[in-house]
Amino acid sequence: MQTNTLFLILAAIVTGAVVPFQAGANAALGRTLGHPLWGTAVSLCVSFACILPVMVLAKVEIPTLSNLAQAPRWIWIGGIIGVIYITGALMLVPKLGAAGFIMAVIAGQMLASIIIDQWGLVGLPQKPISLSRIAGLGLIFLGLVVMQLQALGGKPPASGG
Repeated sequence: MQTNTLFLILAAIVTGAVVPFQAGANAALGRTLGHPLWGTAVSLCVSFACILPVMVLAKVEIPTLSNLAQAPRWIWIGGIIGVIYITGALMLVPKLGAAGFIMAVIAGQMLASIIIDQWGLVGLPQKPISLSRIAGLGLIFLGLVVMQLQALGGKPPASGG
């Protein structure tokens, strides 16, 4: 594997590692504000307030909005998905725990990713489903079941004492 690829994978791992902290913090924010949707709104406002100075420092040019008229309509789903994810995390992390929630999120992401790749959706190149991809997805779902076995009605883990 090339050094560049390893760096990108490490960057993706670090990026993923912060998500459980976001989920837990947003869940606490929603509880503090009295409703998950308030937690979502405040979290998104904080995100907006944080990205503006970064854009100014990076001297990001203001986009020309005329291109939006020709763009596919599905480009707007990112914001909607952000609301769904943040609100879902606010409501589900306290019930599933950080690991249970993230494992379920990863399973859902991988299932959707295989579907997106199969048909080349949302502007991405087409990558057909293969046996190895199906096997990998199966292992992820198996991992989800194993991690949530107790919650799914399995026996509690043996105590180590």
